[in-house]
Amino acid sequence: MGQLHQLHELPPFYSRPKLAIFAPITCCRLRNASHQIIAAPKGYEMKIATFNINGIKARIEALPRWLDNASPDVVLLQEIKSVDENFPREMFEDLGYNVETHGQKSFNGVAILSKLPLEDVMRGLPGDATDEQARYIEATVVGEVHAVRLCGLYLPNGNPAPGPKFDYKLAWMERLRARAITLLAEEMPFLMAGDYNIIPQPEDAKRPDAWRQDALFLPQARAQFRRLLNLGLTEAFRARTHGPGHYSFWDYQAGAWNRDDGIRIDHFLLNPTCADLLQDCQIDKPVRGEERPSDHVPVWISLAA
Repeated sequence: MGQLHQLHELPPFYSRPKLAIFAPITCCRLRNASHQIIAAPKGYEMKIATFNINGIKARIEALPRWLDNASPDVVLLQEIKSVDENFPREMFEDLGYNVETHGQKSFNGVAILSKLPLEDVMRGLPGDATDEQARYIEATVVGEVHAVRLCGLYLPNGNPAPGPKFDYKLAWMERLRARAITLLAEEMPFLMAGDYNIIPQPEDAKRPDAWRQDALFLPQARAQFRRLLNLGLTEAFRARTHGPGHYSFWDYQAGAWNRDDGIRIDHFLLNPTCADLLQDCQIDKPVRGEERPSDHVPVWISLAA
């Protein structure tokens, strides 16, 4: 590997002052006759989760169990590792979920499970017609008051770095930024959630020094992540929770789970109109200790939508 640039400590993302953005009237922010924004009914929340399941076959019992316990309205799945026709959609339809997939044999693959109808589904991240990796899916859900555009993603790992895999990761992130710019112009609430394969800050790793030469923590990758945030997106978990010790991934190797040797790489990024609806964001850490777990755990938000 080439010599790395010195890693400078960066201020937490949540410490930046928020920019107030006032959007014009849109179809997804309902208003009364006085043009006041209508709030969602008191107590109503839409629960949306992201979960890298690391293979649907391996998680065929664990995923339905978590769905029963957590009862999310929408789940964005990564690494389903299945072609579309082999995904067990009937199992999830029987649990009350609509299912949309963008699969790939043995690798990658993303999906959306939703108790609400999924509209305007789009598969694949725009910007590279030659990219055949199944890493991105979009759809719209309509809640009690607000429509929300869902962008589910599985960002490339990028190792070994430097090299072509890391170059692909950075280029993919640039395409994601371009997509965010397009969606920001449309002014509908939207979120980009999934396995970003990015450790944003040293506090997001139990042992940050162990990751300094890894593609998940290299300065170039973290800089691309900040460029996304600097568009005006909110990192939902850090908008609600500060400090170290919060992780979403523990490797299967070397007893990482038992030593709580984790990293936080699964994120929700919200545009300003979506961030206005944010009620909570949590990590379902105990799921990692259950039978036949993924190496990731679910992360979820609740929106007043």
